[in-house]
Amino acid sequence: MAKQARRDISALIDKGKVETARIKTEGIISEDIHLELLELMELYAETLLARFTLLDLPTREPDVSILPALTSIIHAAPRTELKELHVLRDMLMSKYGRELAQDIMDNKDSCVPERVMTKLLVETPDPKLVDLYIFEICRAYDVAFSSPLLPETMVQEENNTEQQEAQMSKEEAEVEKQIPSNSAKDAAKSAHKLKPANRTSNKHATSTDVNDKPGAPTKNKTEKDDVDSLEARFAALKRR
Repeated sequence: MAKQARRDISALIDKGKVETARIKTEGIISEDIHLELLELMELYAETLLARFTLLDLPTREPDVSILPALTSIIHAAPRTELKELHVLRDMLMSKYGRELAQDIMDNKDSCVPERVMTKLLVETPDPKLVDLYIFEICRAYDVAFSSPLLPETMVQEENNTEQQEAQMSKEEAEVEKQIPSNSAKDAAKSAHKLKPANRTSNKHATSTDVNDKPGAPTKNKTEKDDVDSLEARFAALKRR
């Protein structure tokens, strides 16, 4: 649900409906604040569980170490929809008395932690916070958004990022132009493979041509030639 809401906000900004996007963003901020409150309640409940021995002491005065958790749950539990917190709140009020519980509900002497009280405030979110939310949402969905309420450093950082991406795209395009196509690579490889074969075939052809020339002396003599030569030598000896 939250992801869809953020996508809708980026779409509204892309269409130029900034005010509608701001109203929807206020709803998202309120939901986030409520979730933060629930996380705090979970933290304080775990604190009481870890220090249960202090809760079990036979006294109406709570220990100082569990006081923030105690006051937070008693004060903020009615603002949540968790039944478990409501049950825990009733148990704490029964343990330490209605008088202490009333002081906590009135936040007497600022006994409730400030970070809990800020989550319980009912007010319109700060416009600067709203635009910061929109800026981050638009960045996630690659949608341009600018506002005079945004810090200059964030705007400058976004501009630098866009310039770097454009420069990288330009460099990649130049590199792709310098790389030969696949067909040219294949042709070069084929030519390289054919060169040694051509040399071998030419050498073979040359040697064949030399041996096939008429009148060329043969290197190896046959057995018949050897016999004829011996007979000629014997005939010459007889004549002597």
